[in-house]
Amino acid sequence: MAQQIMKPTTPAPAETTPSRSQFIRFTVIAAVIAAVAALLSESLGVHAWAMFVGWVAWFTRPASATQGLHSMLSLWAGMLLAAGGHFIVAFLSSHIGMAALPVAVFVLACVAVGMRTTPPLNNMIAWFLGLIAFFALESDNVLTGLLTLVAASVIGGAAGYACQRLQGRFAS
Repeated sequence: MAQQIMKPTTPAPAETTPSRSQFIRFTVIAAVIAAVAALLSESLGVHAWAMFVGWVAWFTRPASATQGLHSMLSLWAGMLLAAGGHFIVAFLSSHIGMAALPVAVFVLACVAVGMRTTPPLNNMIAWFLGLIAFFALESDNVLTGLLTLVAASVIGGAAGYACQRLQGRFAS
């Protein structure tokens, strides 16, 4: 098997390298928006970590607001899928015991990975973020858990959008 030869990377041209002041503005904008989003999350009684799931999902496709929204749709679809997985596990547990979780995960992964070519739900990373968030929440009530995660991720997605817009305007 032939090995690939790695070429050394060249530094970015000076005109695309951000200046120190641009770097600082970019950083401060992100930090301020993150702090405001965390305060809003806390004020509304939703988990800041769940808000950051929305933030991360937004930035998996930051090329445009449309792509960011598509990422959010994939995130929410992943959350819904995880809720379905919760019911699959509950149903199958009495029949196949501990094998219920791997069977449910197989089904969930087939759906999430299978959607990778189906716009606008083709952000597989966001699907898996939704699955992770739902299972990490460990809510006793599926509907309440979903609503909490959606609310938190809306704050995170909106913060991601605001960050993207303000950085584009003031950090350039």
